[in-house]
Amino acid sequence: MKNPLYIINEGIIYRKGNTIYYQNKETKRALPINGISEIFCYARTTIKSGACYYLMQSGIPVHFFNKYGFYVGSLYPRDYLVAGKVIVKQAEHYLDIDSRMKIAREIVSGIKHNILKTLGYYQRRGKEIELDNIKDIDINTANSIPELLSLEGKLWNQYYGFFNNILKKFSFEKRTKRPPKNEINAMISFGNSLLYSICLTEIYNTYLNPTISFLHEPQERRYSLALDLAEIFKPLFVGRTIFNLINRKKVGENCFERVQEGVFLNNKGKRTFLKEFDEKLKTTIKHPNLKRKITYRRLIRLECYKLIKHILGDKEYVSFKMWW
Repeated sequence: MKNPLYIINEGIIYRKGNTIYYQNKETKRALPINGISEIFCYARTTIKSGACYYLMQSGIPVHFFNKYGFYVGSLYPRDYLVAGKVIVKQAEHYLDIDSRMKIAREIVSGIKHNILKTLGYYQRRGKEIELDNIKDIDINTANSIPELLSLEGKLWNQYYGFFNNILKKFSFEKRTKRPPKNEINAMISFGNSLLYSICLTEIYNTYLNPTISFLHEPQERRYSLALDLAEIFKPLFVGRTIFNLINRKKVGENCFERVQEGVFLNNKGKRTFLKEFDEKLKTTIKHPNLKRKITYRRLIRLECYKLIKHILGDKEYVSFKMWW
């Protein structure tokens, strides 16, 4: 099984013969190229041209983040899974407003369901959480993408509003992004950027075009389909990771740093978060339709396959909804 490679310290990646090496002041090691799904660079990383060519040839995306954990960009290999029919159909579903709304509405339906599932889990464990206001948000009342995005925003506001009732440490008043104003916002921003990049890698391994999206508007500088998919999985991956780290006392004040008006994870915090997140990706569960165990990460790839089947007219898209 291939796994992500996380680079936290400044260093260099280079090729010598048929081997890729990572080296910094403290260490030098060969990278298991056949066992890497993608590389995440959270520090200044120099990639020599020979190594870059080899990584792209091997189909390994490299995602870059600034020192605060914000996504900067990706080295994206040339598409090796190309199906003209899929791309044409994907574009047609974006251009036709009814077709687009159908997919976008189902994406928000998945978001709502997964938010309710996550909050319900903690409600059953005695946390003071009221779900009626979320249940009352009727996605079917939206008649346009802006209206649907507005309802999605209300869902997230309700979700974040219960964080203080779940967390045993740190206070959280509201979602702030650039910069994150407190520890919880720092972890949310870090986790969201990470999840977005993982969704991008999974899309790369299918016939979908990552620039053609349905809920979010396609943008010149973002792979907006990855944004669509990431929204569905945020409660499972980002939210659960944060709750586990804080409530099990795996993160503390020494995992953060203050820079001007913002709060960000330091290297210790990044390592701790990435370790917990990686364990979440590798968690397995029995799939009710496949009748076998799959990893949580595989759920994202399956979401891509479901979208392909929908736009080709094989099977109507039903977004991922936690069943456990």
